[in-house]
Amino acid sequence: MRSKKGFTLVELLIVVLILGALAAIAIPRITASAYNAKANACATNIDIMNSQIELYAADNNGTYPLTLSVVTGDIALFPDGPPDCPFKTAYPDALVNKRVDATNHSH
Repeated sequence: MRSKKGFTLVELLIVVLILGALAAIAIPRITASAYNAKANACATNIDIMNSQIELYAADNNGTYPLTLSVVTGDIALFPDGPPDCPFKTAYPDALVNKRVDATNHSH
């Protein structure tokens, strides 16, 4: 008798189920990682803006800017333009205690 080579329907279904289970485990982790990466990029942007606010004050005899747009509009401090939030929301223009307040920035 000649044996047939190939997979049975049951074997294929088991492989598909295993792949589905692995995907169900992996996709939420990938999604969470993407959110964390965006949140970290946003926090880094806020730190950079706060550093540039301090630099602005040092260059202007200790006078702090009234709004963030004064600093982000200065091409000496931000030659590539103001940083964009990875979540596509705007950073607050009002400065709190001479700093960009991360708690006023929502995602």
